[in-house]
Amino acid sequence: MGRSKTYFTSDVHLGLQAFDPQDRERRFVAFLDSINNEETAALYLLGDIWDFWYEWKYTVPKGYVRVFAALDRLISSGVKVYFMPGNHDVWAYSYFRELGMTVLCQPSFITIGGRTVCIGHGDGFDRKDYGYRLLHGIFHNRFLQFMFSTFIHPTLAMALGFGWSKSNRLARGEKYQWKGDNEPLVRYCNEVCRSRRVDCFVFGHYHVDVNQTLESGARLIVLDSWIEKDSVFCISEEALS
Repeated sequence: MGRSKTYFTSDVHLGLQAFDPQDRERRFVAFLDSINNEETAALYLLGDIWDFWYEWKYTVPKGYVRVFAALDRLISSGVKVYFMPGNHDVWAYSYFRELGMTVLCQPSFITIGGRTVCIGHGDGFDRKDYGYRLLHGIFHNRFLQFMFSTFIHPTLAMALGFGWSKSNRLARGEKYQWKGDNEPLVRYCNEVCRSRRVDCFVFGHYHVDVNQTLESGARLIVLDSWIEKDSVFCISEEALS
């Protein structure tokens, strides 16, 4: 049969000190080991795998040894691993590439079994959310990143990052209310389908489990977080053919 399965996951939020972080990391490592076989072609990590990630030129956050070891086993066995930064782990520069992962930007269009799949983390598609767009611009500003890296000690920087992440709705246990066809993400997907053929969209970010058919007939998958359960979507070439 060969390598015919492609896996997608997001929003593990490793390092989030809420609920059961040790169990969440164990489950994620177990998942990585479970797909380390000759049927797996690729794994796409669609952002917020880490609750806060910031890397300096010679320094990266401590911990996650088991996760990186499992990812290394996957890559060494021939599985292609792709990483797409989310809004919590946006500050990934070269370290993941050194580990053998391919870093992508959203949205990306990939082909599986002759079908087109659009993937992304899922944030930033609401054009009217000016506050989020401003924050997104600050986070991606190269000069501000340089200032942060140069003048704030990593210990303080990580404390600030994890302190900020604790204020998000996931840490507070709040559930996002999916708006169906009124979601900005749904409107974006519908716009894309008017200009090109896309068979499936896969996103994360919202921490809800969505499987919605769009007006074009394309399928929209939104992955839940890993807080309560494993959240994985798999596409098989045989199922698409």
